[in-house]
Amino acid sequence: MSRTGVDGDGSHGRGCMGRRITVTISSIVTVVLFTAYCIADVEDMVPGILTSKPVSAVTFPQTVAARTGDGLVASADLGRSIDSAQAQRLVTDLLSADGVGHDVSVIIQDAQGHTAAEHAASTPREPASTLKTLTALAASSTLDMASTLDTQTYISEDSGDTVVTLKGNGDMLLSAGQSDPDHINGRAGLATLAQATAAALAQRGIGSVSLHYDDTLFGDSRIPQGLASGDSVQTDYTMYYTPVSSMAIDGGRQYGDGFPAPADPDDSTGYPELSQHTVQDTVTRFARLLADNGITVTGDPSASAAPEGASPIASVSSATLGEILAYTLQHSDNTLAEEFGRLTALAAGAGNGPEVGVQAVRSALEKLGIDTAGLAMADCSGLSDGSRLTVHTLVAVQQRNLHEGVGAAAAEGLSVVGLTGTAAYRYTDEKVAGLIRVKTGSLAHVTSMAGNVSRLDGGVLAFAVVVNNPDDYEAARNAIDVFVTGLARL
Repeated sequence: MSRTGVDGDGSHGRGCMGRRITVTISSIVTVVLFTAYCIADVEDMVPGILTSKPVSAVTFPQTVAARTGDGLVASADLGRSIDSAQAQRLVTDLLSADGVGHDVSVIIQDAQGHTAAEHAASTPREPASTLKTLTALAASSTLDMASTLDTQTYISEDSGDTVVTLKGNGDMLLSAGQSDPDHINGRAGLATLAQATAAALAQRGIGSVSLHYDDTLFGDSRIPQGLASGDSVQTDYTMYYTPVSSMAIDGGRQYGDGFPAPADPDDSTGYPELSQHTVQDTVTRFARLLADNGITVTGDPSASAAPEGASPIASVSSATLGEILAYTLQHSDNTLAEEFGRLTALAAGAGNGPEVGVQAVRSALEKLGIDTAGLAMADCSGLSDGSRLTVHTLVAVQQRNLHEGVGAAAAEGLSVVGLTGTAAYRYTDEKVAGLIRVKTGSLAHVTSMAGNVSRLDGGVLAFAVVVNNPDDYEAARNAIDVFVTGLARL
């Protein structure tokens, strides 16, 4: 027997020796190459994490201490009384001022509700936009002011075709572009919704859809009777009101070359013509945005309720109701005021329609103990002819605002004299700037104001003044400015 064993004829041993040499050489080459690369990395000759250059130390900004906001009247003395004789002189000066006329009601109260001076306080008069303070209080006491109005899209099938339904839930401050977290007007953007919807469709392999829209939230009746001409808004009011709808872009404002949009979307001052078909505008824009994102929309959009029991495939959220209410008061937005009346009615289960909104506001006020004697509401905004109230009702609303504490939703949008809103220039002495928070009212035959005041010498007061049929409108308006400025000195 041959005794080759494991070595056989010796060729196997020589093969193993050759492999060991090859491995050794390869290892040496690898080490040399690695060392060379590291040296090159240190010298920044090749990309890598090593370097011989000094590295700047990372610095972080110093932390900022959080601050707690003050209440509506900060630490003012709510128990401080008012000199009745001094208050009465203010009222007398107002009544005798040129241009004011005879149809005047006024009341001044301290923070405890004690009346320091008044005139014709129980006489119902037309309030104009000061009526919005009633709607604001009713809404903020009924609705969840931290909630939002979401605009959503749903997907369904119809005879083998894919349908996308755009559903509005009351956001009339949509942006045509991307969602804007820094503003109230435009917090939710149609472009953002279209992108999310297109992405959801692409995940399902869908590139072509029919588009429906759900505008059923507010029923068929959208216009208060005093503003209506058949099924449309009277032409005299189309700059001030558009029918309440489930969705709108920028409140329906139609800016153009002659009336350019402000740089700040929340600065919606002025009165451009309002679109009277805001839902159709929104849906048309959304269809174009879907096309921009690669989705073909076949046919014309049509009205149809969203599929029951389905979950939305995409959604964008408005600012909170509290923020929208502040915007409503600051800009004296008639449509949004009407919408808050309707939302109040829906939340209370009271039904739908302009008249039901008015009834819901009154009911909420009475539950709060507000004096509603003499109250007649033609709408929720004060724009229609026919509303009447007493200054007792207006001042009672302001008393609630004084005692609600931090962030009272019904007071956050009040104009601050010298600073913001419709009363920014309604004063005669710089010393009172920032101390007076009011809602103004203006119609052809009405100038009014209601609010609360932080007094220069301490204490707080609430007031209301309504002038109907003034002999000279501008003179009466100026007389109210003088009166309000004097309130801060009481």
